[in-house]
Amino acid sequence: MAKKKMTVQTPEAIKKATIEAMEELGTYKPQYDQLIDIYAGLVHQYQKALRDFEAGGCVYEVETGAGGTKKSPIVATLENLRKDILQYSDRLCLNPKALESVTVEQAKTSKLARVLSSLEE
Repeated sequence: MAKKKMTVQTPEAIKKATIEAMEELGTYKPQYDQLIDIYAGLVHQYQKALRDFEAGGCVYEVETGAGGTKKSPIVATLENLRKDILQYSDRLCLNPKALESVTVEQAKTSKLARVLSSLEE
């Protein structure tokens, strides 16, 4: 059975999905767009590195000039990107642990808006 090649999303697609998730959680504000751009770039880099790692046969260790072994550079890159992504996901409240400590503002609707909304259903 042939292994399916991993797809790498564009930073723009990741940003859009991130904003949609944050809107669903009630944590999105346009002021966060710069952080979201950085987060999307990190996720994009991680997806590319993971794809390259898998395409290269998942080599975890490489030999050193002295004859020993060390962690392969791509594994170190993946680990660092995971840590960075986790930090940004915390700041953007995209994981359960970070969301626990945040009070989400709920938009208040007027009585008229509620009545009109119920008529649409």
